[in-house]
Amino acid sequence: MSIKVFDTKEVQDLLKAATNLGNQDGSARAKEITHRLLSDLFKAIDDLDMTPDEIWAGVNYVNKLGQDGEAALLAAGLGLEKYLDIRMDAEDREADIHGGTPRTIEGPLYVAGAPLRDGVSKIDLDPDANAGPLVIRGKVTGLDGKPVANAVVECWHANSNGFYSHFDPTGAQSDFNLRGAVKTGADGVYEFRTLMPVGYGCPPHGATQQLLDTLARHGNRPAHVHFFATSEKHRKLTTQINIEGDPLIWDDFAYATREDLIPHVVEKTGGTALGLKADAYKEIEFDIQLTPLLQGKDNQIVQRPRVSVTA
Repeated sequence: MSIKVFDTKEVQDLLKAATNLGNQDGSARAKEITHRLLSDLFKAIDDLDMTPDEIWAGVNYVNKLGQDGEAALLAAGLGLEKYLDIRMDAEDREADIHGGTPRTIEGPLYVAGAPLRDGVSKIDLDPDANAGPLVIRGKVTGLDGKPVANAVVECWHANSNGFYSHFDPTGAQSDFNLRGAVKTGADGVYEFRTLMPVGYGCPPHGATQQLLDTLARHGNRPAHVHFFATSEKHRKLTTQINIEGDPLIWDDFAYATREDLIPHVVEKTGGTALGLKADAYKEIEFDIQLTPLLQGKDNQIVQRPRVSVTA
């Protein structure tokens, strides 16, 4: 069928009525965005000749997505979160901001409220027989290379089963296991003593994997570690590192891999003296370079719903 009705007065009037464009009440910005998105959907229905069955399958899918609580996961899997990073990279170039540690996606599994330690935090609270000890350490500096004191570096990652504390379907992990926060001293140094993470896959029966299956895509991520880094005089950094050697580094379903975010993994000894589970351990050195505030403001703070727990 090649029926085209989008440009008719009836449909255009419907769009205006549905978004209440002629009324001064309500949010003008919300109306603008809703009108554009609804218009794009109506036009896509015309252009792709979508059937009522396909439309209602989509509506039912949105219901399942909400029931599964996976909207943020799908946003990563469809590249929406990566697209936002691409736009922010372009905004930085436009503002003549260069250098600094590359940003990459936050993902849906951050939890606010991790205990804040000075300099060093041991974050493997639960035993994990399948994960070896790992130390992640580095220095926080500005673009001038000088150490940033009182910066807060937050870290979170999965266990050897690919599960994050607070989101573990087995209920096996303690609160804030493999999550921590460190405040730097005058030397700008931070350190996390933890366990080696693995990658994870989307819940196999969830809405995200359902759509990925339809698209003939996998829903897996390489082993990685998330970071926030904040400082009073610098812009917030949201980033993550991949674990060197993971076969999915360049096949991440969430498109988070960046060339400068794959630090070298070094074999070390002396872990017993550091309180690690074994004397032999792996170390990753990940220095963080922050960029200055833009006209006195941090334009990198993203307001989005996040879990918050009191430690």
